[in-house]
Formats: sequence, C-alpha cells, structure tokens
Amino acid sequence: MLENHFSSLTQMHSYKKFVHCAHYIYYRITNSCMDNNIELCIYFFIYFFVELSVTISNLLSDQSSQSSMGKRRAPELYRAPFPLYTVRIEPKTGLIITAGGGGASKTGIKNGMHFLSLELVGGVHSATLLHTHETDTRATMCMSLAGDVIAAGQDANCTLMRFSQQAAKQAKKPAAKDGAGDKGAARKRGRKGQNGDGGGDVAQMKEDSPQLVVEDVGAVQADLSPQDPCVKCVRFSGDLKLLLSGGADGYVRVWEFPSLKEKFSFRAHKDELEDIDISPDNKHIVTVGRDFECSVWSGDQLAVGLCWHENMPQITEKMYRYKSCRFAKVEDKKDTLRLYTVQIPHKRDRKPPPCYITKWDGWAFLPLLTKPCGNEVISCLAASDSGTFLGLGTVTGSVAVYIAFSLQKLYYIQETHGIVVTDLTFLPDAPKSKALKGNNEVVMLSVAVDSRCQMHAVSNRRSFPLWLVLFFCGLMVVGVILLLQSLFPGFI
Repeated sequence: MLENHFSSLTQMHSYKKFVHCAHYIYYRITNSCMDNNIELCIYFFIYFFVELSVTISNLLSDQSSQSSMGKRRAPELYRAPFPLYTVRIEPKTGLIITAGGGGASKTGIKNGMHFLSLELVGGVHSATLLHTHETDTRATMCMSLAGDVIAAGQDANCTLMRFSQQAAKQAKKPAAKDGAGDKGAARKRGRKGQNGDGGGDVAQMKEDSPQLVVEDVGAVQADLSPQDPCVKCVRFSGDLKLLLSGGADGYVRVWEFPSLKEKFSFRAHKDELEDIDISPDNKHIVTVGRDFECSVWSGDQLAVGLCWHENMPQITEKMYRYKSCRFAKVEDKKDTLRLYTVQIPHKRDRKPPPCYITKWDGWAFLPLLTKPCGNEVISCLAASDSGTFLGLGTVTGSVAVYIAFSLQKLYYIQETHGIVVTDLTFLPDAPKSKALKGNNEVVMLSVAVDSRCQMHAVSNRRSFPLWLVLFFCGLMVVGVILLLQSLFPGFI
C-alpha cells in the first residue's frame, strides 16, 4: 500500500514538474509570437517536445524499476526436505543440481543431492525432481561442475561424482509422501502463478522422464583441521584442467584434473578461507579469508594483497573484512577482465554500516569502482557468464541483482528467503538455457537454509520501436510548421 502510494507520488512529482515547465514555455512562446521573434519561438517549441520525451521516459523507468524492487516473495521452484547450501546449473543439459543436508548429527534430517529439470511452459517456470542422490552422513556445503563431473565439498573431503542420463522407464509409480523420495524418483513442483504461491505443491509422479545415474569417481582430502574439518569452497579452472579447494585450515590445494594428482598447496590465510577463484588463464588465484585479507597468488607465491579502501580514509583497517571474490569477463571486450569483491562489516552494530562491492581490473588488480550495496550483511556473490550481472544474497534472506559495469542495483527482493541465502547461480549462456529464459533479460536461482530454491527473473527492459519514434518526430515537425504558418503568415 505504501509502495503504491510512493510510486503515485513519484509519478505525480514528475507530472507536476512537466506541467510547470509547459506553463513557462507557453508564456515564452506567446511573448515570442507577439514580438514576431520566430527563432525564439521555434527554440521553445523544440524545448517543449524534449521535456515531454524526458518526462515520459522517467515515468516508464520509475514503473520498471519499482516493479522489481520491494518486499515480496520470489517464485518458488522447489522445496527440499533438508537445508540447501549450494546450487549449480549444468549448461549443456540445463539440469539444476542442488545439495545440502543436516550433517552428521542425528537429527533425522537427511543429506543429499537433488537433480532437477527446469521447464518453461506458457511463460511459467516449473521444476521436476529427476533424481535424489543420498550422501550418507555428509552434507554438501559447496560445489563446482566440470561437464558431467561434480566436485562437492563434504566435511574434510572433496568428493567427485559423475552423473549420466539413461533411457526413460514407462512404468508409473505413486508419489512420495515425505519429500525425499528414493533414488531415481521424479516429482514435479510447479508454480501456480507469478507470485510464487504453491511452489511446493507435489504433482503426481511418473518415470517417463530420463533417469539419472550418479557414481562416485574419487575423493581427495582437502582440509586437515584437527577439529571440525570443513571444505569451504571448491572451483574448477575455466579450462577444466585444475581443481582448487579452500578449507577451514587456511590452505589452498590445487589438483590436476582428471588425474587428481596434487599440483601444489600453500597456506593462504591464518584463518579459514571464505572464497576462492582462478583467472581464465590459470595464472592468478584469488583467495578471501576471515583474517581481513584478500590475496592474489601466482602459483603458490603471493603476488599482491588487495586494499579496497585506500581512497576512503573514513574506513579503518579492521572495520571491514572481505567476504567473496569472483572473476568475470566483460561483454564484447575479449581482452578485458574484471574481479569483483564484497566487503562486509567486521562487527555487528545496532545501526549497521553498509556493505560494499568493489570492481577491480582483473589483470593489474587496481580498484576501479566501489559502491555501497545496502546495510544487510552479504552472504554470497555470483556473476553471470557474460559478466553483465552480479548476484548478491544476504544473511537476512534478501536477493539482489546488480549491473556489473556501474554496480547499480537492478533487482531486489527483501527477505524473500526466511533465513540466510547460501548460494546463487545464473542461468548459463548456453542454447538450452537461453530457451528457458523466456522474455527475461536475466534469470538467477537462489537457495537458502530454509530449504527453498527460488527463481529471480528480470524482464527485458522496455524500449520504443525506432519506426514509432521517427513517426512521432515527423508529426511534431509537421505540427510545428503548421502552427508557425498560422501564427506567421508567409512563413513558408
């Protein structure tokens, strides 16, 4: 109610401003006509039409931006029977892979990995559970994909699994009641409407869709902490020749893939790692730790330590710590690379200071732009394949999409999840995924500890057809000429 009222006030303000401007221009045109000043009269006519165009554009942009901001719930694709910690989309098949669980504690909450098929029917997205792969007492906390191979961070190990699709079975079977299901079971969860209500409904289950088989292909110990070992992050290199991991012991370990022969390892941080990424040419590794450091490594040698606030004297050394890092390319610029980092407050205050996002030159590692990104503490960061968009999740359950070039907020839903957002992923730039975008400029998935997988879509921004713009311009010119001819006989 208040948002609609604010929207009306904003539009009314633009309209009143235009009306005042129109009254002023009418006064000047009348005086110009009385003084027979044709040039000044033409000038104010042109100014009037420019002001009209700007006002209409502002009203349309206000409506477009306000439609994707606010406190509401995003459409729910799927609800798992356990907390979700990670999500990825396989580009070639379009399969959604999400995982999590209750860990080793005997709470009755299972640990598993779910494979979902995403569909777009009649402009409405829905997800079908194709397969459930149970992971015993190990909850998957992070994940990375290399084709049909999954690298999953589970306790102290990085476990590798391969999945494959097999021919469908035509036998029908009743739906599972508990939501976990047996391996290979399929159940459809569709969305009833655009508001996302009913996203967790269970439809009748049948085995006429392709069946998946998941097999373990290997495991490496990626964390050697004496107490509570945990793999915090895993990442395949862009050429899929290296596998990187970061653990609670502060070490980065790099293996050759697919042989899993350890290439090198080094202690990157005094405390546990938060995030890790590798440049497209495999020359630089960027690590983020809880020790306030974000470091760039050339192999196992420190290349540079980043400092995002060197031009911000109001920020002290231990006031913020790094949370996430991600390399991203720049669309239409093959030789340009960007690095994005997120900084969050080290201490929680009653009046929390803002978090910040920084854009860096991905080769020279110099800061290019830093902007605040809200007072909610950021929990995860994602970048689209094209490098055009960035996704942010927060500990309060909010989700946002930013334009990477300007770090401007494009989309925001406050507290769409009930609790911390654990992972985000964009729909890949692949033929299978592009068909699933529909009439949307960007589509992103989010998962959280509330067991929900939600979809966030930003519709294509409105634009006027060129022929329509030219047509109206022509009408304006004809109208001005006719009006001047009537005011000044003999003008033509």
